[in-house]
Amino acid sequence: MATRWGICGAGKISHDFAVALRSLPAEEHQVVAVAGRGLPRAREFARKHGIPRAYGSYEELASDPEIDVVYVGTIHPHHLAVGTLFMNAKKNVLCEKPLTMNLKETQELISAAKSNNVFLMEALWTRFFPVSMEISRLLAQGEVGEVKLVRADFGVPILHVARSVEKGLGGGALLDIGIYCLQFALMVFDGEKPESIQAMGTCLDTGVDEAMVVTMKFSAGRMATCTCTIAAELPNDALITGTKGSIRIPAHMWCPTALVVNGKETQYPVPEPCLPLNFINSTGMRYEAEEVRRCLFKGLKESSRMSHADSLLLTDLMDQARRQVGVVYPQDSA
Repeated sequence: MATRWGICGAGKISHDFAVALRSLPAEEHQVVAVAGRGLPRAREFARKHGIPRAYGSYEELASDPEIDVVYVGTIHPHHLAVGTLFMNAKKNVLCEKPLTMNLKETQELISAAKSNNVFLMEALWTRFFPVSMEISRLLAQGEVGEVKLVRADFGVPILHVARSVEKGLGGGALLDIGIYCLQFALMVFDGEKPESIQAMGTCLDTGVDEAMVVTMKFSAGRMATCTCTIAAELPNDALITGTKGSIRIPAHMWCPTALVVNGKETQYPVPEPCLPLNFINSTGMRYEAEEVRRCLFKGLKESSRMSHADSLLLTDLMDQARRQVGVVYPQDSA
């Protein structure tokens, strides 16, 4: 029986997610409805992707009885309200990253999932790529010995993109792209809470961070350094250094398709898309969709790969980093 998807939001990321689902077997994943900020926009999205039903409001999507899980592809300031809407309607939810704007909102969203007894997962697609799964396996086997240092960089010049720079749209380097670097470090250290976190950054006139460097110290003197910027292109790689070797993601650390282990590189290509994509390697979103289906069939309410505890810790650390740099959103004082 196919997992029946509803898509909330008819923007670029939702387009890529719909394309990713079409790379999976139709008997396992089907998009049955989409809702946009207006009916014409939703209808055009539905026409492009061959989706049977289009709605001009999120409430209509929430009321559709033939949906198993909703993918929330709206901008992150809307995640709490929209996610709660669907979960109150007893819909399972896969919500784009960041799950919410701050720790308080994340706690509220997770509470809504638990009170409604539904599945909720933050759509941090990086966690589910074959490369990431292989990294976890290698670390568990002690391939590089004791991990001593983790470094992850992500920088792209997107100052011209409104949602990346406007505070009201949830802009800023950390929440938009730096989150990938922090989650990578937490994945490597198996969800351990760091002993300390220090952040330095520069802010735009809009009040959001243009660039940030976050350093975390873990137990036994282990360290992680994460750098992000929306003003320039960085190498966008990641490195794990241990006492017996190293593991490196050579490029696109947020959607990796190659891995270098002690100097030997292996490729993990993603499927070709059936339609042009907005973002690189977006068919890789299929892996998080497969995880959702796996969890639903097992009756799970969260994924062990990206658990509620993982989202809470990640949001908490981003809150701490933002406070140190002086980035405050309206939701922080709500």
